[in-house]
This record gives sequence, structure tokens and C-alpha cells, in this order.
Amino acid sequence: MTFRRTRCPSCKGKLEQGQRIHISCIDAYAESEAAKAQRKTEKQARMAAKVERVETRRRKDEMKSHGELLAEAQKEFNAFIRERDKEKGCFVCGKPFPDRDLGGSFDAGHVRSRGAAGQHRFNESNCMGECKECNSSWGAKPHQIKAGAIARIGVEQYEALENDNTPRKWTKDELRAIKAEYRAKTKELKGMA
Repeated sequence: MTFRRTRCPSCKGKLEQGQRIHISCIDAYAESEAAKAQRKTEKQARMAAKVERVETRRRKDEMKSHGELLAEAQKEFNAFIRERDKEKGCFVCGKPFPDRDLGGSFDAGHVRSRGAAGQHRFNESNCMGECKECNSSWGAKPHQIKAGAIARIGVEQYEALENDNTPRKWTKDELRAIKAEYRAKTKELKGMA
């Protein structure tokens, strides 16, 4: 089998019979091939590091406690409620929310508290935008919260919340799914999807 290259791989000039590369191009060609090999090696190293980071993140997520996952899911749920209700104003006092950072100017207030009715912690009807003053321990009174909730969601939904006392425990996988769901919903509301 004979080699039939007719052009120099470096300068693309015409080769004479039996030549594979021009003598003057050997050093430049060797340097470019070495640089190409270096770039390939660097790319493989970056890809291996990326795979390692993904695997590390997955292992860390697997090691998270139930409480950590619950807190992360709650954070995403609250962010969704704040984004959903930012134009509605406080459900208790009706004051509009100031145009500051979300989370800094108002809270995602639960009608039935997470401590008293943990089963409703991720219930969208049980959680609404609430100003910091009303959501504090010295803020809104129970009858004010009830009146505001009834005005926002209606008597039927409020009574359903009040009458549902079935305990609820979430698995780690359910909490991961809740976190992902509300992160996606928040992005959709912000128009980032």
C-alpha cells in the first residue's frame, strides 16, 4: 500500500511524490499537533471533573437528613408563595407589599401554622403572602388571620383546612420532588422557564 497524500497537512501546499510533509513545516506541524493533544487532554480532565462534581453533589444529597430536606423544600415552597402573591398584598391587613427584595419585605404566612398543622405545610391554600408585622408573634390575632383567609380562599376551603387533622409525614424522595416542583413553578412565574 502506498501513501498518496498530495497536500502538506500543515501549509496545505502541494507535495512531491514520496513526501508526507514539507521539511519547513515539520516544527510548526509538531507544535500544532502537541497543542491539539494538550487541548484534548484538558477537555477530558474538565469532563472528568464535571462528572465528579455531579457525583459528589448526588452523594451529598443522599446523605442529607430528613430535616435538611424538609427545610430546603420549605424554602422553595415559600419562594413560590412570595412570587405568586407579591402583587396581592397581605392577606391579613391588606397592605400592599413594598418593592424590595422578596423575603425581605413580606413572608409566606401559613393560616394554620406548621407547628399546629404540619400536614398543611405545603398546601397552597394554607399559605399566602403576609407582611412581616402581621406574621410576627405580636402581630395578627387568630380571628384576623381567619377573616383574611376566608376573604382570600373562601369559607369552604378554610373549613376544609380547619377540619383536616390527618397527620402527614413526607419521605426524603417526596421532599426532593416537592423542592423540584416548587423551584420549577417559581421559575415559571418569573418567566424564566
